Amino acid sequence: MLLAKLYLNAEVYINQERYTEALTYLNQIINAGYSLEDEYHWLFNADNYLSDNEIIMRVPYHGINTQTFGGTTFIIKASIGGEMQVLDSGVDDGWGGLRTTPQFVSLFSDNDGRAMFFTDGQTLDIPNLSDFQNGYAIRKFTNLTREGNQGSNLEFPDTDFPVFRLADVYLMYAEAVLRGGSGGDVSTAVEYVNHIRERAYGNTSGNINSGDLTLDFILDERGRELYWESHRRTDLIRFGKFAGDSYIWSWKGETASGLATDEKFNIFPIPDADINANPNLQQNPGY
Repeated sequence: MLLAKLYLNAEVYINQERYTEALTYLNQIINAGYSLEDEYHWLFNADNYLSDNEIIMRVPYHGINTQTFGGTTFIIKASIGGEMQVLDSGVDDGWGGLRTTPQFVSLFSDNDGRAMFFTDGQTLDIPNLSDFQNGYAIRKFTNLTREGNQGSNLEFPDTDFPVFRLADVYLMYAEAVLRGGSGGDVSTAVEYVNHIRERAYGNTSGNINSGDLTLDFILDERGRELYWESHRRTDLIRFGKFAGDSYIWSWKGETASGLATDEKFNIFPIPDADINANPNLQQNPGY
């Protein structure tokens, strides 16, 4: 999976197209026997260790044995505030921080079950970052089992973090095909994407055809399927929409309406401690 990720992003970082190589490894993963979980929300529950049919790699957490204020504790608790009830997420308190932008909300249609927004008392726009009720809240990750029971500890969730899963592989396959890689085909890509969307919609009403399968669609679908799973920054860089002005979202550039940002932000700076420890290192441009 890591090789497939590297090959998919190779054109951005080393100026070499490696989409055929990406497809080689994506096909190996697809043929390894994984399958989509029946219910999307089961992938982010306290007992998502049961979802090994789809989750390829996870960061395990447990309320008793692996207690941390980072990981899924942060994801779950920081996304609770306003009128949200903490027990509805299976935890003891909320930190009132994480929300989402109106640009992200607009990616979803009304019948898409992946749109796990909490809107009671929340505004769509975010004029004030410090007010939790500005911006829709999200309740994607919870410390509840698929039967609705609380995890082993209200303070620290049992919920594992899915690093890689099959739905990501399907979307990577479709993208690699569209970008010209050999070893796959558009009809199979459409089939894989529709598997994902049939789960999201509960039926075939959200299915697409080959004419709908574009790179812009893939970027949006990756947003809908994989949000809060640490893929978005890499995806936006690969599509040329992270820095610059080709895609503007609320509070990009530290303003409510959004501003273009410097292209240097497509890569991180090298920490001073590393440069001081190794004089052969040179700071990345712009920092």
